[in-house]
Amino acid sequence: MDQGTGSMVNLVITTVIIMVAFYFILIRPQSKKQKEEENMRNNLEIGDEIITIGGIVGRVVSINDDTESMVIETGADRTKIRIKKWALSSVVTEKKANDKKDTKDKKDKKEDKKK
Repeated sequence: MDQGTGSMVNLVITTVIIMVAFYFILIRPQSKKQKEEENMRNNLEIGDEIITIGGIVGRVVSINDDTESMVIETGADRTKIRIKKWALSSVVTEKKANDKKDTKDKKDKKEDKKK
C-alpha cells in the first residue's frame, strides 16, 4: 500500500506542477496582452494614427463608444472607413516618434560632450 500511495502523491504533485507551468507560460501572458490591448483601445483619441489588423493605416476621425466602432481616413484622397475597435492592431502617434527622436538627440549630445 505504501508503494501505491507514494506513486499517487507523485502523480498529483507532477500534475499540479504542470498546471502551474501552463499558467505562467500560456495563460498569464495572454491575459496581460489582452489588458494592454484593451487599454490601448480605451485610450484612443481623435487624430491618432493607427494600423488595423488588416494592415490599413489611417487617422482616427470619430469614435463611437456605443457601437464600439470608429471612422478612420486613409490615403491622400482621405477615404473614410468605419471599423470596429477590436480590429485595431496598434497606435502610431507623432508623440511617440518625437519622443524617440528627442531621446536619440540627447544621446548624440552626450556622445559629443565625451569627445
